[in-house]
Amino acid sequence: MKFNVSGKALQTQLQAVSKVVSAKNAMSILDNFLLRVKDNTLTIIGGDQENVMEATVEIMDVEGEGEIAILAKRLLEVVKEISNQPLKFYINESTKEVDINFNNGHFNFTGVDAAEYPRKKEHEEDSVTFTLPSKVVLEGIEGTLFAASVDMIRPIMTGIYWDIEEERITFVSSDTHKLVKYEITSVAPGIVQNFILPAKPANVLKSLLSKEDVPVEITKDDKSATFKFGSYTLSTRLIKGNYPNYRRVFPESNPFVLIVNREGFLNAVRRVALFASQAVKLIKFNIQPTEILMGAQDLDFATSAEERIDCEYQGNAMTIGFNAEYMIEVLANLKGEEVKVELADPARPGLFSPIEKEEGIDVVMLQMPMQVIE
Repeated sequence: MKFNVSGKALQTQLQAVSKVVSAKNAMSILDNFLLRVKDNTLTIIGGDQENVMEATVEIMDVEGEGEIAILAKRLLEVVKEISNQPLKFYINESTKEVDINFNNGHFNFTGVDAAEYPRKKEHEEDSVTFTLPSKVVLEGIEGTLFAASVDMIRPIMTGIYWDIEEERITFVSSDTHKLVKYEITSVAPGIVQNFILPAKPANVLKSLLSKEDVPVEITKDDKSATFKFGSYTLSTRLIKGNYPNYRRVFPESNPFVLIVNREGFLNAVRRVALFASQAVKLIKFNIQPTEILMGAQDLDFATSAEERIDCEYQGNAMTIGFNAEYMIEVLANLKGEEVKVELADPARPGLFSPIEKEEGIDVVMLQMPMQVIE
C-alpha cells in the first residue's frame, strides 16, 4: 500500500485528531492513530474511550487500500519536521513496516495491526439527525463553556446543556456559583431534544469550528452524539442524567438596575482583585446612584485596595459581595460596551446582560453573591 500526500495538509489533520487522543490511555492501542486508505482519501482516526475523531485528507498516486495503526506522538513529530514538502508513504501490510519518503531522506518504523483498534459504535435506531449553522454551535459553546464546572463530584454540571426547541436553541452551563443562559432564536431546529455535551468534545468543536464555516450535521441518541462538518467527524459519549431546571434558578424580579461600562468595570475589578484574600476572593461593591466603590482586603498580609467607577443606578443603595474570579469571568465573556446588572438585595443573585443585544441572541449570566460582614 502506498500513496503521496501534502505534508502540510496531513499535519493539519493529524493535529486536529490529536485533540481527542489522551496522554494516558487505559488501552495502549489508543495511543495510536488509525490510518485508513480507500480510493483517493486518507482517513485519520483517533480517540479515547469516550470520544472518536475522524479527519480526511486527499491523497494521490494511490496503490492498494487498507488500514494500519501508527503511534500518534511519533507520527505527529515526524510530519511536523517535514510538513513543508510532499510525502510518500510506503506501508507493508504483512510486516506493518512504514516508510515515509521526503525530499532528502526517509523515516522507517513499525506500525501496529489495525485489527486491534476499537471500532466506533453505530447510533441506535431511535437516533435523530438535525443540522445547525457552524456559527450557532460555535457561539453557543464559546458563550457557555467557561462556566461549566470542573468538579467531578457532580458530573452533570461539567458539560454544556443543549436545550433544543422547534424555534430556538438554548445553551446552558453552571458551576453552581455562576450560570450562563445563551439563547439563540435566529435558528429553528424543528425538533425538541436535549443533551449534555462534555467539556472535552466541546473544546474540540470550539477549536475546529472557528476554521470551518459550514453546516454541522448532528446525529444524537440517548447515549452519544456525532458532529459532522467539513472534513471532520466527532463522536462523543454524552453525560448521563437530568440537568437541573435552570429556568427556576433565575429570580422572578430583580427591580434594581445598574448600568456600567463593561471594560472599565472589568479592569477595575481585576485591579482590586489583586488585593483580595486568596482564600475567598471577596470584593465588596458599595453601589450608589452615580458610582460604585469597590473594596477588597487580605487580613493575612495586611493589604487592601479600593477603587471608584462611574455608573448609572436605579434602586436602593446597597453593599453586595461577589467572588472576584467569577466576576472577571462573567464580565470578560459578555460582549458590548455597557453591561446591565439587575439586583434585588445583597443575599440574592445578580443578573448580568449586555445592553446592546445581538439580533436573535439573548444572553443572561447569573452570579451568586457572597456574604459581606461589615
